[in-house]
Amino acid sequence: MASRLAVAPMMEWTDRECRVFHRHLTRKALLYTEMVAAAAVVHGDRERLLGFSDIEHPLACQLGGSDPDELARAARIVADFGYDEVNLNVGCPSDRVQSGRFGACLMREPELVAECVAAMKAVVDIPVTVKCRIGVDDQDPEPALDAMADGLVAVGVDALWVHARKAWLKGLSPKENRDIPPLDYDRVYRLKQRLPDLYIGINGGIATLAAAEAHLAHVDGVMLGRAAYHDPWQLARVDSRLHGLPDPAEDRHAAIEAFRPYMRERLAAGLRVNQIARHMLGLFHGVPGARAWRRRMTVDAVAPGAGIEVLDGALAEIARAGAAMERGPEPVSA
Repeated sequence: MASRLAVAPMMEWTDRECRVFHRHLTRKALLYTEMVAAAAVVHGDRERLLGFSDIEHPLACQLGGSDPDELARAARIVADFGYDEVNLNVGCPSDRVQSGRFGACLMREPELVAECVAAMKAVVDIPVTVKCRIGVDDQDPEPALDAMADGLVAVGVDALWVHARKAWLKGLSPKENRDIPPLDYDRVYRLKQRLPDLYIGINGGIATLAAAEAHLAHVDGVMLGRAAYHDPWQLARVDSRLHGLPDPAEDRHAAIEAFRPYMRERLAAGLRVNQIARHMLGLFHGVPGARAWRRRMTVDAVAPGAGIEVLDGALAEIARAGAAMERGPEPVSA
């Protein structure tokens, strides 16, 4: 689904609680699930793996796999669940993913990736997209990325999101693969220049909306990852800055109040408060009282029997910090 800004799929982070919280900050950003193995979708608990709330649209499901038939079956299930897009992961460098022959190691098999996408497109009406790297290990990013993109264009892929780094499958951990390989944004720009009719989005090391706006002069979309998670308030100005539309929340407190009913609903359904609160830790990033907010939302949320009052206690810390700022420093006695 074409979008000027997306929040990247992030394992153990972009679950449905995270996504609903982010949706209260922006109506327009495309949200992604965590990567889900196609085999799990076909054979596992689909409601647990794929369940989402209607408010989350526009919403994409990212699949991992390399078997065209299995991916086609999984894509059909994803479409039937009501997702707006299905995305194939060709970028994850973890050992577990490599052992299953999917993720970034598929950069070496562009023909197979094209076959997978063709199989998925044959059975769904929603967009089928791919997220990849510029290459892996000793590959030259020029022919490697071109081969991937050209094969996908031939089978009608709807969009290509490119993490503008190589993945080093030998010698670097998944965490190191997010930081150590150098970024090469120009390589992604060149791909867009060569394939002007293909929707191309860029990902990797993009930390602010200002940086996103600069990239949008060269590509169709920008994907924020850790920056959107650790400083989510940035998302609250996506709609106005990138789409010229009103933002959903006037301030952080309004966003919290809008999210509160969902939080109560999920707590009543049996979730623990820390499972929800962890996605809100960065909301007051850079604001007086942010450290106390994080402490209350972290420590109090794991206490036995903790509930919605954790949120109120953390908000009280922000209020106290704000009041102290207004009062200014205490006068020094003579």
